[in-house]
Amino acid sequence: MKIMRKYILLSTAIAFSLLSCNNKKSASDNSTENQTDVINMESISDENSMYLLVGTYTAGESEGIYVYQFDTVSGYSQYKSMVKVANPSYLTVSKDEKFVYAVTETGDNTAAANAYSFDKAKGELKHLNTEPTKGADPCYISVDATGRHVVTANYSGGNLSVFGVKEDGSLNAASQVISFSGKGADPERQAKPHIHCVMFSPDGKHLFADDLGTDKIHKFDVNPNATRDYLKQGTPPSFKVADASGPRHLAFHPNGKYAYLINELSGAVIAFNYDGIKGDLTQIQSIQADTLDAKGSADIHISPDGKFLYASNRLKGDGLAIFSINQADGKLTKAGYQETGIHPRNFVITPNGKYLLVASRDSDIIQIFLRNENTGLLEDTFKDIKLDMPVCLKFVSFK
Repeated sequence: MKIMRKYILLSTAIAFSLLSCNNKKSASDNSTENQTDVINMESISDENSMYLLVGTYTAGESEGIYVYQFDTVSGYSQYKSMVKVANPSYLTVSKDEKFVYAVTETGDNTAAANAYSFDKAKGELKHLNTEPTKGADPCYISVDATGRHVVTANYSGGNLSVFGVKEDGSLNAASQVISFSGKGADPERQAKPHIHCVMFSPDGKHLFADDLGTDKIHKFDVNPNATRDYLKQGTPPSFKVADASGPRHLAFHPNGKYAYLINELSGAVIAFNYDGIKGDLTQIQSIQADTLDAKGSADIHISPDGKFLYASNRLKGDGLAIFSINQADGKLTKAGYQETGIHPRNFVITPNGKYLLVASRDSDIIQIFLRNENTGLLEDTFKDIKLDMPVCLKFVSFK
């Protein structure tokens, strides 16, 4: 009954989902009745702990952003708090970790960016304010290294929004809303622009916006001192990838020399050389993460030591493709594949590299995998965090 109720809620609250990034499939009922219960009664060491922030879809039983204490040595976790907000499907944390920003992913004028302060002593978020994105279905949010600007990627709006940040961490009204035009080769999924990710370059001088709808990565120059025109079109203004690729998420290697793009429609990971002076991306390789033509590849992350890359796939063969990274030229070699729960929309690696956590949305769990740091392969610890429709995971230091 619970799954049927979820379908009804999803079809009304997230009607665009069949063509976007949150199309939910059937899943077994393995969520808890009371999500505020302690997840594990084992002793958790404060010394080894980090806070785990979880964004969710709220069309079912989840109500907003959840905070857990996670032990990065034992892999155990414990619930700490929750703050209510509609569809916080993506989160970002300021560099000083004092503030957290979250989208409200909705397809109408309630679409928004939300600002929170974070009290580490209590493990609690406090709502500061909310500003409209002026673009439907924001699905990604980034804050720059200075903490003075926040940018959202508005999927259905086909645009991005820039917000100035006040001294207290709250947001000003959007100072820039940049729209895009064009379409791609897939008539169903690429009839118009769909901005899916906004990512700052390692040096903070550029911002890249992945456009699933037009097979482009848009490039902007950043003016950190600007009050209005924070982003200026770069030279070149964009980088084109193969037709019907569907660019989704971008990740930079820790050495700053390489960047990697996961494409939702083609299921390919594209590797680039990154010119840190000009801010240019030059393709050096394309390799398949999805070999089943599922058109549901989602997230991409690199291990802290820079040796392995992981890319998630949904809709068929749900799991993570694992690649080793050649440190000399940045090219990828397939190292393995790890099956996960249903619809692994987002995942995160602990800063110590020991664990990889997967938000398996349609299984209503966050899975905890142990990483083999020599092979990159994963082992399920079965220390799951049970939570309805988890879709974004972020770590914050405990102290």
